[in-house]
Amino acid sequence: MTESTSEGLQKQIDALKDLIEVAKTVVSTLDLDTLLQAIMISAMQYAETPAGSVALYDARNKELSLHVHRGLSSEFIQVERWQVHPGGLTEQILNSGETFIVSDTHTSPFFNNPLAVKEGIRSLICVPLVFHDEIVGILYLDDFIPREFDRGKLELLAILSSFAALAIHNARLHNRTKLMAITDYLTGLHNHRYFQQIFNQELGRARRYQKVMSMVILDVDNFKSFNDRFGHAVGDKVLVAIGDIIIRSLRKVDFAFRYGGEEFVIILPETTLDHAILTADRLRQKIADEAGQSVEEAEGVCITVSAGVASYPENGTSREDLFTLMDNFLYKAKSLGKNIVCHSSMNS
Repeated sequence: MTESTSEGLQKQIDALKDLIEVAKTVVSTLDLDTLLQAIMISAMQYAETPAGSVALYDARNKELSLHVHRGLSSEFIQVERWQVHPGGLTEQILNSGETFIVSDTHTSPFFNNPLAVKEGIRSLICVPLVFHDEIVGILYLDDFIPREFDRGKLELLAILSSFAALAIHNARLHNRTKLMAITDYLTGLHNHRYFQQIFNQELGRARRYQKVMSMVILDVDNFKSFNDRFGHAVGDKVLVAIGDIIIRSLRKVDFAFRYGGEEFVIILPETTLDHAILTADRLRQKIADEAGQSVEEAEGVCITVSAGVASYPENGTSREDLFTLMDNFLYKAKSLGKNIVCHSSMNS
């Protein structure tokens, strides 16, 4: 055996050892962000590229979403989600399920991505992450010079991508299981149990950083008589419609819960009482306008909610004070004729 052959074998053995260590790390974590970061960094080291990213694929919506990245400009990564366009490079990768290599983006007839060209990407590897014939994401490895990629390292990348796809599948399954434990089965909002956790968490955060925090409670008006008239199945559809309106109307940082029966609670971090009142009234109006119309059996029936609003620290500083006050305002709204929002700024 020649010295060069011996060195080549040793390099392969070392590379396989590294791959085994990476595989151990990848399959040992169920935290999706940690997992994707490990995949990307390891792949960049193997391919010796200065930039990389991982995007997960949503087959139902034919959409990719960027989750981790390194070595790319803030302008380039502003696009966090993108649709798969017919005839494009991404569609080719998804359809073939095979690694796609571009040695020079300036001369490749298949490459037509103005953002990547503006970024200065001259060569890249696109590795589909496939689990049981299902593509769960794409690993992108980028360089800013034209180059040919080492075939041996590409084979190792293919093995790494198999481990990565399995790990992503397991992490997603774990996340779905966790999500089920904190989600109301009917409306898709968070459940009462999760409310207890988040309420304590956000109140603690507000105290610690001297921030404001507001809460809204909504209760469907005359819901018992509605169920008696139309049946519980139709009543459930109304609750689903209201849950959907709430989800569509809130910010990403807000939390919405089905607190019980026909009651909903919303936590609004870093939101003043005045802004919380506006949010509550906007929701009240949307529900009155849309909830009945979205349920065929109840079309023409006006579904309304009453609401109470309380804010930390303006209305109270303890969990008990805030919740009691918010609940009292809800009952006040009911007693004043329903379909209104009550709060401490109202005239007595």
